Amino acid sequence: QVQLVESGGGLVQAGGSLRLSCAVSGRAFSRYAMGWFRQAPGKEREFVATINWSGGSTYYADSVKGRFTISRDNAKNTVYLKMNSLKPEDTAVYYCAGSNGILYSSSADHYHYWGQGTQVTVSS
Repeated sequence: QVQLVESGGGLVQAGGSLRLSCAVSGRAFSRYAMGWFRQAPGKEREFVATINWSGGSTYYADSVKGRFTISRDNAKNTVYLKMNSLKPEDTAVYYCAGSNGILYSSSADHYHYWGQGTQVTVSS
């Protein structure tokens, strides 16, 4: 059974920073592609960032490129999302996701495992 648990969300002022963590239980984490998605109220879930099993390949949504950084520590079974220069439009519930069948992907349909989400609120 694979479980994903996000943490690190909270309330921050515009221009501030947060680091989200996603702890993954279960075997073979180091083989998983991991992704971060977000969903704002009244909007569809959208892709934020993805990383391959080794951490050597990453891909970002245009809206966060240059501000957010995805990384992973396979020894700790954890993936991170460092968010800098936060904007009010970054306010959303952030979800991490994992897949053992892909290199990495921006499509939610490719992910098998999901966390429960963590709220990020950016005030103006």
